[in-house]
Amino acid sequence: MIQKKIAIIGTVGLPAKYGGFETLTEYLTKHLTDSFDVTVYCSSFFYPKKLKSHNNAQLKYIPLNANGVQSILYDIISIFNALFYADVLLILGVSGCVVLPFIKLISNKVIIVNIDGLEWKRAKWGKAAKIFLKFSERVAVTYADRVVSDNKVIQDYVKYVYNINSELIAYGADHTKKEALSSGVVSEYPFLAKKYAFKVCRIEPENNIYLILHSFSEHPSLDIVVIGNWNNSNYGKEMKLKFNNFENIHLLDPIYDQNILNQIRSNCYFYVHGHSAGGTNPSLVEAMYLELPIITYGINYNLETTANKAKYFNNKNELLKIVSNIKQEELNEIAKDMKNVANNVYTWKVVSAGYANLFLLNSK
Repeated sequence: MIQKKIAIIGTVGLPAKYGGFETLTEYLTKHLTDSFDVTVYCSSFFYPKKLKSHNNAQLKYIPLNANGVQSILYDIISIFNALFYADVLLILGVSGCVVLPFIKLISNKVIIVNIDGLEWKRAKWGKAAKIFLKFSERVAVTYADRVVSDNKVIQDYVKYVYNINSELIAYGADHTKKEALSSGVVSEYPFLAKKYAFKVCRIEPENNIYLILHSFSEHPSLDIVVIGNWNNSNYGKEMKLKFNNFENIHLLDPIYDQNILNQIRSNCYFYVHGHSAGGTNPSLVEAMYLELPIITYGINYNLETTANKAKYFNNKNELLKIVSNIKQEELNEIAKDMKNVANNVYTWKVVSAGYANLFLLNSK
């Protein structure tokens, strides 16, 4: 039987190093390359050493940055290149989807778009970028053969705004595993010997960094460890300058060693999640799979992801009240609930099966 040819477009590339879409692509290729002929587009900007394949998927390199303004052209070139051989184009994100009306005129290839939350709502974008991304979202949803939403809230939004039924497929988290703290890691980060809350994320206003750090600056009896890209923006530098001198606040640069990251995550008192935009966040579902107690910003995406079984805050006073009053027994119960939800919903077997079913469908 001839395998369908799948092109995955819109990520930085493989091997995965950078973000949620890259991790998704990593595990889709691990699970699906026995059944499909998969090609993944990669940015030469991030991969000076170019591999021919990874996880039995072929890799193609585009000499552009996969992030920022260049990502539009990066995606568009990838889309046009894929038309020459692929049966199905899986496009992750909407920035390059402005060309889909033309693509549908000249091709009958199946187009699947994961719209990646409501990207145009993110605070980091200026007015022009938001207008462009909202337009790209509309074009993507209108001209794709299938639309993927990673969260029920996003799925409901697509139905309400565009009257289109999208497929609900989230992210997997079972690639993470609990790790005991090693003496070497504690030696490098001595504050881990104490009780600490934990957060890992991009340092952006919409992730409520200020709200969280401000709360812990007023609760010196509990430490917090936050890992993020502090030096990549003026906002990050401002937050680091403002809060780095508090004895109970520990702001770490990105840690790419998965073993060390898992050690620090696995042994926290609870996980704080501040995201207020997007859909299902990979770092949140990973924390759930690690059976961590979750205290999260109470936006609808996060309530949906955690099945309304975590602890929620919407301002500094609410977070302070939770941190000051929560008991170990309650944290233990939340942790069990998070693990049960993750086991049922957020596994790569479930996610990969969802995408495989879409790949086998014909165009609408």
